[in-house]
Amino acid sequence: MTEHMTAHTGADTTARTKIPLGSDLAVGRIGYGSMRLTGEGLYGEYPDREAGKSFLRQAVDAGVDLIDTADVYGPHTTETLIREALHPYPEHLVIATKGGLVRSGPELSTIGFVGNPQYLRQSVHLSARRLGVERIDLYYLHSGWAKDASFADQVGTLAQLREEGMIKNIGLSNVSVEQLREARDITEIAAVTAHYNVVARQERPLLDAAEAAGAVFVPWQPVSLTTPGDPTDTRGSATVAAALAAVADAHGATVPQVALAWLLAVSPTMLPIPATTTLGHLRENLAAQDLRLTDEEIRTIDALA
Repeated sequence: MTEHMTAHTGADTTARTKIPLGSDLAVGRIGYGSMRLTGEGLYGEYPDREAGKSFLRQAVDAGVDLIDTADVYGPHTTETLIREALHPYPEHLVIATKGGLVRSGPELSTIGFVGNPQYLRQSVHLSARRLGVERIDLYYLHSGWAKDASFADQVGTLAQLREEGMIKNIGLSNVSVEQLREARDITEIAAVTAHYNVVARQERPLLDAAEAAGAVFVPWQPVSLTTPGDPTDTRGSATVAAALAAVADAHGATVPQVALAWLLAVSPTMLPIPATTTLGHLRENLAAQDLRLTDEEIRTIDALA
């Protein structure tokens, strides 16, 4: 983070805007995605567990009040790392996790989708055990793609678990607009997470639907500039990066900070969860909450889609 931006924003995270999450939680506009606290290929233990635990503690000290994880990260290793680092949790810290994906090996091809109600019920209980909590603050159905149970049965299972006190708030990950509507006919939905950033805007209808429903929208990979569906399109990515760099220079900021500030300007319910394993990058990400883009700059970035 540059001296210019530091001087402009200050370091008081308590003065930053909070947004409601569910009926009785409030969090800052930028959370932390813990997916990278795993081994190579997002599989296995994080190589330096003590460093990982130290990083998580420093992240909370820096102002992170929402940590996003999932049982498939590792699998299971990141939830345990979070507990070892932070339990007993600070009262203001919200932990979100997910269930419904399985992984049987290091290859990405070993990832599958399971929606069986008994499996989901087991997943919630095991995540709570690994996290060391009696009730999970925010639990996402990790995908609407499972074929071994109806989507309604999957959401209904989470609704039952909330009635039983295992879940405080229910979220949906990687679902369609139609599935969000179906889920809301069954239970309250507090958050929706999907792939969304400056160059990946295919989920704009889902963002609009979530905002209309009063659900927080949580974009993953929020600072990626890789063209969706074509990671080899370096020319397009370079064009976007150059446009963001010009805006960043005007504010004494970084390109990722501009990408995050643009997301926050897109919707009042936007809550990005950038992933990192370095404290410097994490602090830069949090400082993006204080970066105010002009209307002209927002229009310029809008036009990059």
